[in-house]
Amino acid sequence: MRAVIGLALACMMLAGCNTMAGVGEDITGMATWAQSSMGGGY
Repeated sequence: MRAVIGLALACMMLAGCNTMAGVGEDITGMATWAQSSMGGGY
């Protein structure tokens, strides 16, 4: 269920971006959030 919510949030955030740099920042932010929420931070 968590993955579905995360995917939906990622899609909404990506839809709000107008530039390639913005998309890259959103992807980086989502990856960082996912890593921290799974407890796999190195």
